[in-house]
Amino acid sequence: MEQQQKQTKGTIRKVVIGVLLVIAIYFGVKKIYFNLTHETTDNAQIETNIVPVLTRISGYVKTISIKDYDSVKQDQLVVELDDAEMQATLAEQKADLLQSTADLANAKAQLDNAILALKNNKGAIDLKTIRQNKAASDLQRDQNLYKEQAITKKQLDETEYQVASANQEVTNAQTELATANNKIAVLKENVNRASAFIQMKEAKIKETELKLAYTKITTPITGKIGKKNISIGQFVQAGTPIFSIVNDSSYWIVANFKESQLESLTEGKKVKLRVDAYPDLAVTGTIASLSDATGAKFSLLPPDNSSGNFIKVTQRIPVKISIDNQAALKNKLRAGMSVFITVDK
Repeated sequence: MEQQQKQTKGTIRKVVIGVLLVIAIYFGVKKIYFNLTHETTDNAQIETNIVPVLTRISGYVKTISIKDYDSVKQDQLVVELDDAEMQATLAEQKADLLQSTADLANAKAQLDNAILALKNNKGAIDLKTIRQNKAASDLQRDQNLYKEQAITKKQLDETEYQVASANQEVTNAQTELATANNKIAVLKENVNRASAFIQMKEAKIKETELKLAYTKITTPITGKIGKKNISIGQFVQAGTPIFSIVNDSSYWIVANFKESQLESLTEGKKVKLRVDAYPDLAVTGTIASLSDATGAKFSLLPPDNSSGNFIKVTQRIPVKISIDNQAALKNKLRAGMSVFITVDK
């Protein structure tokens, strides 16, 4: 009886070992066949666009309308900086502009008056020239009469005085005309300067208005924000990143395949994806593009094998993979998730 039990146990042991061997052989053959017909990598993760939001001016945080990891729409107002000081500056600049506008109007009026005065000066010269010519003609006639003793010396002297007086009046009028021309040049320069001041002050107003617009920080894209780095009342410098927005509508995968696997990778080829967070989720993708350089070439200190201390290491090539049916998976995918990639040879 005992001998029979030993034989039975031996038979069962052999059967179990046989079954285990068959199972091991089956899975081993299956694994070998899979490796011969597929290329795989677990060096892959989900990527998306992450846009940093920065302040464009310095100031104190006045209001914050979002919380960590909130969903936001494009151009949504999320943060306001205190603008009281800039509003006061803008009001002062506008008042200064009004004063400059009045100065320009005054300069133009002075120029117009000077131009009218110049016309009057030209008219006076014409009139005095006529008088000068008449006086010269009278002198010629009186000189002839004096030679004939038809008039006295006193009358001739009076005529000569009239000629000298007419000549001096013409000279004075010409001097006044030159002075008026110079004054007009100065007044024109005053008008130009006043106009330049207005343009400069208008530019300053636009600059201040632009800075005021920068106190209202809006989102550049639609997505979800990460952790915000500011709080109400905090002073922030221009260029400070206050949070980042993750574009949750567009995802792709970057897989780093070994260079020995590239033969099976072509653009447009379908691949199977297994997201580590959802191992039972069936996801497929399409190879979009392959990098023209290895990942090592993009590193801060790329390897240089020209030194002579060369140890061959299999390099990896970044491959971009688009995700099929992305809209249905939007609520499950997250940037940075690990993915296992399977590609048919």
